Amino acid sequence: MTATHEKPEMVKEHFESISRELAKVIVGQKTLIKDLFICLLCGGHALIEGVPGLGKTLTVKTLSRILDLKYSRIQFTPDLMPADILGTNIVNQDDKGNRYFEFYRGPIFGQVILADEINRASPKTQSAMLEAMQEERVTVFGAEYLLEPPFIVLATQNPLEMEGTYPLPEAQIDRFFFKLKVEYPTPQELGEILEKTTEHYQPELQTVLHAEQILEMKKMVKQVPIASHVKEYAIRIILATHPANEWAADKTKQFVRYGASPRAVQALVMAGKVLALLKGRYNVAFEDIREAAKPTLRHRIIMNLKGEAEGIDVDDIVEEILVKVTGELGK
Repeated sequence: MTATHEKPEMVKEHFESISRELAKVIVGQKTLIKDLFICLLCGGHALIEGVPGLGKTLTVKTLSRILDLKYSRIQFTPDLMPADILGTNIVNQDDKGNRYFEFYRGPIFGQVILADEINRASPKTQSAMLEAMQEERVTVFGAEYLLEPPFIVLATQNPLEMEGTYPLPEAQIDRFFFKLKVEYPTPQELGEILEKTTEHYQPELQTVLHAEQILEMKKMVKQVPIASHVKEYAIRIILATHPANEWAADKTKQFVRYGASPRAVQALVMAGKVLALLKGRYNVAFEDIREAAKPTLRHRIIMNLKGEAEGIDVDDIVEEILVKVTGELGK
């Protein structure tokens, strides 16, 4: 068997190992786990939305344990300041009494960063994450500090309808690779949750992946080929999110103010590559692009006043776009 055919199997096996370990603690949430794995291999960050109590924080913390990555948690509150995230210079004194500045590193200096309830902090504080998320470094008082790879921000947010929340700035929200929705568990899953949390149950978690292996798989993902007509399909989907574009869907023209940015098509293609590997293929298919569309686009499409007033779900717009573009291209 050639190396080319071994690569998809390796990614699948690692993902299955991660899923098995997470299942010891996390009940259900298979789509969430898969999408977090995609973000990890694409070097992207995830915005996880759901009401409190659905296991968002527990999922992120458990994931960092089984990947043997440095975990750091930032609890966002209205009084949180940028220095509380990035760190600051403090005055220190040596044995001879000489004073000097020493940089005290904030919680951003981890590998798996849980930004818990990120939309409870002010936009000023939320924006402190921008440079770290885009360039994997931070600048404090003119000095640059690199962050240790692999670096991923997994931010949880409460639905905007809840009291005490702030909308994320558009510049920051676009830097999230995926926006993931955590669904409420089924009755069967609720029963399993009770068994694992109200009875004597102590799972033993095993480390199944290390940083070096993750970085190696990230390189592998970029090598997955994608045909020109599949790229064209991804591009047409992105263009159809823009209301002024000739390929825009009807709902786009009615309810959308701004469409997705170029980062969206990059994310679509990268996510498609990981999905192809998870399915045992070494090439991206149209179905991979379609599967990645909703988590890629649901936070990048900005509704107009009419869309907000009528409570239009962005996922419905993405669904119409997929139907329209797929039909036009005959895919």
